[in-house]
Amino acid sequence: MTSNTRVVVIGAGLAGVRLARRLGDLGTPALLVGDEEHAPYNRVLLAEVLAGRYAPEVITLPPPAGLLRTRVTGIDRAARTVDCADGTSIAYDALVLATGSNPVLPPLRGLFTADHQLPEGVHAFRTLDDCLGLAKAVRPGVRAVVIGGGLLGVSAARALAVRGAQVVLAQQAERLMERQLDPDASRLVLRHLTDLGVEVHTECRVRDVRCVAGAVRSVELADGYALDADLVVLACGVRPRTGLAEQAGLAVHKGVLVDDELRTSDPHIHAIGDCAQHDGTVYGLAAPALEQADALAELLAGDPGARYTGTRSLTRLTLTGADSPFDLAAFGETEARPGDDVVRLTDATRGTYRKVVVRDDRLVGGVLVGELGTVGALARAWEGAEPLPDDGPLLHLLTNDGGS
Repeated sequence: MTSNTRVVVIGAGLAGVRLARRLGDLGTPALLVGDEEHAPYNRVLLAEVLAGRYAPEVITLPPPAGLLRTRVTGIDRAARTVDCADGTSIAYDALVLATGSNPVLPPLRGLFTADHQLPEGVHAFRTLDDCLGLAKAVRPGVRAVVIGGGLLGVSAARALAVRGAQVVLAQQAERLMERQLDPDASRLVLRHLTDLGVEVHTECRVRDVRCVAGAVRSVELADGYALDADLVVLACGVRPRTGLAEQAGLAVHKGVLVDDELRTSDPHIHAIGDCAQHDGTVYGLAAPALEQADALAELLAGDPGARYTGTRSLTRLTLTGADSPFDLAAFGETEARPGDDVVRLTDATRGTYRKVVVRDDRLVGGVLVGELGTVGALARAWEGAEPLPDDGPLLHLLTNDGGS
């Protein structure tokens, strides 16, 4: 069986759904192919589902007109077809890879069973199935170890603690979210998790996962210390999902290489979202994926001038604790260079922290923690990359809770 569709999009995540819907709005129908059994959903909100704040159906994305649930097994570039696991073949004029990313599974002893499966109680945290499996297993008092202290690990630890688990977070780096936050902001995140009852170990490396009868029982650290565990969550980052592109002979480095038209080394194939590498960068964030989808939709719908030239991306995280929400945002360069000006305001009582870095009268980055009414205006000033006025609005933005 062969069906003919002008645009075929592989991957029903945020980027793929956005592209298919935008193309439909522009009068260019697309076939979206996804391999998960669930309706398309917003992966960014999985931690809120795990925390019990949202039901799974709340994070469902509005589906595009054409959605096919099957797994693509290969691409025939010469014939311009994709082969599916159910034996069907789909022809394309333009093919878009929006395959996303896979969780990084660390090289730990005992991590896999004899048949190469994760032991009972060990979970990645990337898909809705991962989330539902964790939600089913967590209960008050369960002992959970989260491996990884980045954005995903912090979110998972918070969600499990809110559900009543006894959570230990093991982070190899010297502080939490070191890629996004400066040391002062990291300390506030640590305080927030500690207030929720999370025990945080930094600068510690996990060496071994110990199982009994196929189920996890403990996690051993490099110094020999063992953490009892009924649940283990692997939050060690993600890696672009490039297998299909590599099998098809497309140029791949960290991600699938694309130009400003989001075109791969094959002029009939494009890539967007977590799997794509543009101008040396794999973003792995929602905002760039959506911007790429919008730009590519315009191009495929007939606008020859449509281009994607990069995203100045902002990391935003809301941690809903027992008493009050804890917001943080980070953008641009959060560490100052010699000669930069730094404005930093801290309110220990309210648990707020605001820092911006200014270079040559331009806002180049910032970190904001707690009560983020100012984040919208500051982000706009940063995104515009325009000189800051001389009459003091930057200090006003940092001290005023309005402006979002």
